[in-house]
Amino acid sequence: IIYTALLLIIYRLQSKIMSSSYKKPGFDSKYFEQLLNSLPALESKTIAITGTTSGMGFIAAEACARLGAKVILLNRPSPRSDASFAKLKMNVSNAQFYKVDCDLQSFESVRASIEVINELCPEGLNVLCNNAGIMAFRDEPTIDGYDVQMQTNHLSHFLLTKLLMPKLEEAAEKYGEARVVNHSSVARHQQKELKSEYLESRGGKLGGDGSSMFFSGARWVRYSQTKLANAAFTACLHEKFQKSNSKLKAMVAHPGLAESDLQSSSVKDGGMGSFFTRYLMKLGQSEKDGSLGLVRCIADPKINSGVIVGPGLRGLKGKAKAFPLEKFYDNDNTKSLLWSKSWEAISEEFNI
Repeated sequence: IIYTALLLIIYRLQSKIMSSSYKKPGFDSKYFEQLLNSLPALESKTIAITGTTSGMGFIAAEACARLGAKVILLNRPSPRSDASFAKLKMNVSNAQFYKVDCDLQSFESVRASIEVINELCPEGLNVLCNNAGIMAFRDEPTIDGYDVQMQTNHLSHFLLTKLLMPKLEEAAEKYGEARVVNHSSVARHQQKELKSEYLESRGGKLGGDGSSMFFSGARWVRYSQTKLANAAFTACLHEKFQKSNSKLKAMVAHPGLAESDLQSSSVKDGGMGSFFTRYLMKLGQSEKDGSLGLVRCIADPKINSGVIVGPGLRGLKGKAKAFPLEKFYDNDNTKSLLWSKSWEAISEEFNI
């Protein structure tokens, strides 16, 4: 009876904590302006970025515009997308921002966006930044039947990259290089092995809604699989670009522990408790400093293909530095699995 009573008290306390509000800590940036001032102009360059309504995608889009680039904003249509578009135009009044509807939870929507993107890139696409992501969401399928996290974070980016490859190659020939930038996380270390079931049409049947970050809760297993996939995708692209003597480059960023709407949306969806999140985020850094790796991958000429850029390989905050890709995903078995399963998901061959 006592044991049952204790469980009931813990359950009620956890429910109260989970339902309480979470507010971002509002860190000051330490390094962002210094980095931005060190980067060359991006005039005449065209950069497409997914997930720019908030967080590091928004920061990266604004930074590229400040450096003179034409910036294509790829988001699913929503009032939030409209509001962020207006805010970007207000923040950088002379910038070239173009809003394109692209819902990463629908392969059909991704395909429908390509014609519009191509029209905006008459001289090619210099950078495709696969930034958008969701974290610790429920075990739910997309309209295509895949896990909502895996399709949003990786599979639709795989399709987008495939469909925009001609425009990337066009820019590489004209400018000497073009880049595919992916966005991973320190969460890639939580799952050292990429597993095929998370890349298959098993959405809603991948472990349920366990939310414990430290005891392999199913939400976090699925999320870390997506972040491992982001890094493995980069390793695949780098290898294929090298073997084909391509002028294309592939690199991946990670933000450390940076405040963003990822935490807020995860708390709202039940993936993180607000009490725990508030204390965890005290170890973190600002959105701007979290975007250092992403911005360097997009715009820094010193960043080469085949690297991961962030505040240390497991670092939570600080300046973003480049490191070689890690062997636990940059190996033949992982790359072969990632590429073949992603092909199957999009129902299209992707040859480089």
